[in-house]
Amino acid sequence: MSFANVIRRRLILLVFVVFGVSLVTFAMSHMIPGDPARMMAGERATNEMVAHIRQLLGLDRSLPLQYIGYVRDLLHGNFGISIRTQRPVLNDLLLFFPATIELAVAALVFAILLGIPLGIVSAVAKDRAIDQVARTVSVTGISTPAFWLGLLLIYLFYGRLGIFPGSGRIDGPPPLHITGLYTLDALVTGNWPALRSALAHLVLPALTLGFVHLGIVTRQIRSAMLEVLQEDYVRTAKAGGISRPRIILDHALRNALIPSVTMIGLAFGDLLYGAVLTETVFAWPGMGNYVVQSISALDFPAIMGFTVIASTAYVFVNLMVDLTYMFLDPQIREVG
Repeated sequence: MSFANVIRRRLILLVFVVFGVSLVTFAMSHMIPGDPARMMAGERATNEMVAHIRQLLGLDRSLPLQYIGYVRDLLHGNFGISIRTQRPVLNDLLLFFPATIELAVAALVFAILLGIPLGIVSAVAKDRAIDQVARTVSVTGISTPAFWLGLLLIYLFYGRLGIFPGSGRIDGPPPLHITGLYTLDALVTGNWPALRSALAHLVLPALTLGFVHLGIVTRQIRSAMLEVLQEDYVRTAKAGGISRPRIILDHALRNALIPSVTMIGLAFGDLLYGAVLTETVFAWPGMGNYVVQSISALDFPAIMGFTVIASTAYVFVNLMVDLTYMFLDPQIREVG
């Protein structure tokens, strides 16, 4: 199957995913007790004022009509108006989305750069001391609550040692806006003070968010490597006199990465949702922090907009996983 067919199939799937997500989130948001019109109007508002706001928001119509109107607006790129900020939801999400992407990418890079070597060493040195250490790190990462780890890192590295900032995204003015990713924008524009500040603010939340997935990556790579190292072609390579590092990196790791690509790809989607707690702990101005505040205010348009955007990103991540599969293994490309 060609790359074009894979992309076409995933784009078709995207339509059904967005439809399903919009339906589920719409139903769940309307099952939450509370009246967003009343919250928007304030406690001292009269019943007439609340009814007027409810009419403006379309909440006086039946649920099927509200959903049809919501889907129609989605098709036109209209996510509605945030009840809390009084701005278009799409504008809010575009404002906060780069911060979440920057945090998720940094966390995933941390998990991959440390998890893959740990998994390789753990598999090669099976049942030795270093394997026990790697497995301990893996189990600790998987079982540690993100909010607890975040508070611990803030207390240690900010409160006690004063090495890293404890909250926020940057000290001083942000770099010239190009992508919204402070580290990339500062690097492109040569704003080195902003780059240092952005990286310093990124360290603790990225470690917190990435530590859980570090354990997952380590376990997955270790398991895949142990299986691959028992294959006949690895034994043949050893008998042929090929050096051990080359066997591990060129032969074993390449094939071990194939089943691990799915896990790593889906981990990025999990990071988008998992960033909610981390962003709240570190006051990180991303979509997670935005949606937490929106939930407290019963801001249905903002909640549904976040869910649709995150789910769409999840589908695109799956597309990248499929394309990476085909790149790593030509047999998969031929079979489709």
